[in-house]
Amino acid sequence: MERTFAGPQVDIAHLLVPTLWLGMLIGVSFIGTPAKFGAATLSLPVALDVGRTTFALFNWIEWGMLALLVVVVVFSGPLAFASLATVVVALILTLQTTWLLPVLDDRIADIIGGHTRPPASYHIIYIGADIVKGGLLVATAWTQTRNLVGQFQKTT
Repeated sequence: MERTFAGPQVDIAHLLVPTLWLGMLIGVSFIGTPAKFGAATLSLPVALDVGRTTFALFNWIEWGMLALLVVVVVFSGPLAFASLATVVVALILTLQTTWLLPVLDDRIADIIGGHTRPPASYHIIYIGADIVKGGLLVATAWTQTRNLVGQFQKTT
């Protein structure tokens, strides 16, 4: 079992940061976005423009959540899984920010401008990256929950 109880604030933050981030990820990527495209009265160009704006803002929020998670992991001490998961999440977020979002934004601009683009797998890759990111956030929160329960049982 990994060491925890670096301090009550750090330990609670180590549970809450990935849980909050996961909740936002589910809300934006897996609930809000599919619901938007299911709205019959929302045209495709408008839906794409709203999606582009939403994901641009959410990307900034995710970088903030990553910064918080890095601080929490650093202050938590030597937590091998949390450290590795945080590095992988950072790599995924970097991939999404530097490659996928710009490519998707270009495609959206073309579609809004009335051009047709051949089908591509960028959205599927983005969704896959979000699924992996979400899984790592679940695993991080689960690991921290187990650590906290184990520490609590030792003290009682």
